[in-house]
Amino acid sequence: MDRTYNSPLTPLTLLARSAAAFPDKTAVVHGTRRYSYRDFEDRVHRLASALRAAGLQPGETVSFLSPNTPEMLEAHFAVPLAGGVLGAINFRLGPQEIAYILNHSESRFLFVDREFAGLIAPIAGSLETVQRVVAIDDDGPLGALEGVPGPDIKLMAYEDFLAGATEARVELPLDDDDKTYSLNYTSGTTGKPKGVMYTHKGAHIHALGEIMEMGLNPYSTYLWTLPMFHCNGWGFPWAVTAAGGTHVCLRKVEPSTVLELIEREKVTHLCGAPTVLIMLASDPATRDRKFPHPLRIVTAGAPPSPRIIQTMEEKGATIIHVYGLTETYGPHTICAWNPGWDALDFAERVRLKARQGISYSVFGETRVVDADMLDVPRDGTTLGQVVMRGNNIMKGYFKDPEATAEAFRGGWFHSGDLAVMHPDGYIELKDRKKDIIISGGENISSIEVENALYQHPAVLEVAVVAAPDEKWGEVPVAFVDCKPGLAPTEGDLIGFCRERIARFKCPKRVVFGPLPKTATGKVRKFELRAAVRSDTGTPM
Repeated sequence: MDRTYNSPLTPLTLLARSAAAFPDKTAVVHGTRRYSYRDFEDRVHRLASALRAAGLQPGETVSFLSPNTPEMLEAHFAVPLAGGVLGAINFRLGPQEIAYILNHSESRFLFVDREFAGLIAPIAGSLETVQRVVAIDDDGPLGALEGVPGPDIKLMAYEDFLAGATEARVELPLDDDDKTYSLNYTSGTTGKPKGVMYTHKGAHIHALGEIMEMGLNPYSTYLWTLPMFHCNGWGFPWAVTAAGGTHVCLRKVEPSTVLELIEREKVTHLCGAPTVLIMLASDPATRDRKFPHPLRIVTAGAPPSPRIIQTMEEKGATIIHVYGLTETYGPHTICAWNPGWDALDFAERVRLKARQGISYSVFGETRVVDADMLDVPRDGTTLGQVVMRGNNIMKGYFKDPEATAEAFRGGWFHSGDLAVMHPDGYIELKDRKKDIIISGGENISSIEVENALYQHPAVLEVAVVAAPDEKWGEVPVAFVDCKPGLAPTEGDLIGFCRERIARFKCPKRVVFGPLPKTATGKVRKFELRAAVRSDTGTPM
């Protein structure tokens, strides 16, 4: 590659630039720890050097099982700098699921926060490729990790591992920016999780897209309420660093702690699924408090209800609604705000903001198509599948060419999400293909039913799924978690829906109680479907 006009794209150059431009500026905050950009870059190079000194070979996976700590942030640059592939693992998975990912990704190095030692101890003997476990001692002793090593596994502490660095700076002779940068595993709710491969180029471009769409700059302070293991934190490890902003790390999302950090660190941006917004809006410690300064909250996952958008904006936040998948590095579309909408009444503005929008400016294309790959009419009512292509689409599934070919059929990535296309070119999700309810031959959007229920003042969270029915084939069943101290009846909620949506769309049954969720805050609808199929009404 002639670098005169075509240098490889990689997030590694973004860190180098910010360290040169802002060496003394605070880059990372975690409790009493504060690192400047000079410190941050130095620690990244030490970790990269230590990995090479320990025998990491090009293209090998280095896995991290850690909350949002500085060590996890350092890994997002150091592992690829050393020539490896970062595997950030969901720490809310079970031991056997973690063992599958470690073995499938052929990880030789595993970095584990002490809090999750109990997940590794039961599977240490079944790890096929792991040769070294490095303990991240963020807030206490190594604990149960002392019992993890098997006959072929070495254990050491993170800072001791850094001490093994042999070079002050590490250079990566990158000549192909399509090389794999990180490996992110899907949730695996319909089978074994698949390893989604991100590239150096894709990660670099994704970072630029987040900077542009979110308004990141050196004055930005980002609070880590979104897990870094989820789509590499939607690209924000790279984007905030590229902008010269400040990362505020956070081990666990607790509403009172989040508000305290927003106030103390003057946080300007955070991300989270709608469940995080619901926590901030309903927790007694934060319910009646407004944000002390302008705050941008980026939300995605399950489509946020108009009511939660309204609640958060009344607290002083600006909600930025995005949509994407693991296979698109996280966000792919954004409900880009049209200044002409400012004059609309509040309810209409909230309705517009609940849509998933259009592609990021630097990513690529988004379409809604029928079974023949033809665009559906832009009428806001005709359903089709969302397909995408562009710079932020995955390289493919690791060691799974068949699944990759199926996902990329016709030259587009097939999301599995059903949506409509509005006349202005903005998409609006209606359901996952597997979540659409077909009752008496009529399609029912579970999202439409959920949004009707969210308007009830007693409803905190809701999920609607299809239940088998002898007469209609399928009927909607609603699972509802109510606000503390409020207890509507099943009849109350069904009657409430009948006042707002067609009678055939209303739930035929309501089950009350907390909703099961994934690590990223999405409702585990497959458990709810299993519950109604077994006729227990209780999630597994």
